[in-house]
Amino acid sequence: MIQQDSITKFFKNENNVLMGCPQCLSPNLMKAGIQAFSKKESKQKYKCKECGVVSHTLRQLKDESSFEVPEIKPESEMSVDDIIKYRVKKFKIKNNVQEYYNLTHVNIKIDGVIGICHFGDPHVDDDGTDLGELFGICDVIKNTEGMFAGNLGDVQNNWVGRLAALYSQQSTTAKESWKLTEYFLNKLPWLYLVGGNHDVWSGDGDPIEFIMRNNTRTTYANHGVRLNLNFPNKSTVRVNARHTFKGNSMWNSAHGVSKAIQMGWRDHIVTAGHTHVSGYQVLKDPASGLISHALQVASFKRMDEYANRLGLDDKNIFNCPVTIIDPKYSDDDNRKITTIFNPYEASEYLKWKRSQK
Repeated sequence: MIQQDSITKFFKNENNVLMGCPQCLSPNLMKAGIQAFSKKESKQKYKCKECGVVSHTLRQLKDESSFEVPEIKPESEMSVDDIIKYRVKKFKIKNNVQEYYNLTHVNIKIDGVIGICHFGDPHVDDDGTDLGELFGICDVIKNTEGMFAGNLGDVQNNWVGRLAALYSQQSTTAKESWKLTEYFLNKLPWLYLVGGNHDVWSGDGDPIEFIMRNNTRTTYANHGVRLNLNFPNKSTVRVNARHTFKGNSMWNSAHGVSKAIQMGWRDHIVTAGHTHVSGYQVLKDPASGLISHALQVASFKRMDEYANRLGLDDKNIFNCPVTIIDPKYSDDDNRKITTIFNPYEASEYLKWKRSQK
């Protein structure tokens, strides 16, 4: 049986031997119709492209070479079927991860009132950051029952690429920066941890992800996380924390966060960092009655040469506000969430609230 090679277009017999024109022996042939010998018997005719002879009989061509190469060359890429199977599997994995971060469910195991400290950009390695203030708040959280912590990104400067030259303008070396970062991240059991723009500069080899690799309690993701807190009394509170929300206004420093609420995010607490300014707004959804708290959180980086050079005014009012959540109240009750800008005052208030029966 003679078959045509799909690549060379030459014809070969069942023994994979090349066939050629019976007159000039050229393998350059084409099909030229069917020759019928009877009602039951017919054969394929071939036309030689070199000499023009048409015949149903072809001749085997001898292999005159002194070496040979295997006919079937190994494929350098996966087959289309394998590629499709792989892409389908890869999509399912990425889709499952995306759905997880779209709304991550967190079960709160303690009864009663809790508080969440929302840390603005720490920049632990910057000369303009007061580490005494930063770690003092960490101690308050650790010593206050029911107080949790979240981080809105930019844990350190993490100068990379052409910006690596800026390490010469700070007294903390790159190695010291990562030591401080690891110490800070391991100091608290973070409810959530957001990777800011300085953090994601590290690319796919994310050192923060490596530091947090064994921490199964913390929800960590670049750019933002969204949590659904499930309380023992079946009440729920949604926290939408991002490094930044799109939108700026010279009249309202919380514009980006409050805009996110008004444009569709129906969450109880919506918060962001990045801009190193403070802002706060409370909004109510008229359809459901849900009260949302929009928090734009400033940074622990108190002194900033970049801001001085641009002449930016100081809008750092608070860098670690605390949202006190009382799950016994409904979504439209203004007692469900109370925002206190100072974590020390919030600690005292939380202790008092939890003492009430």
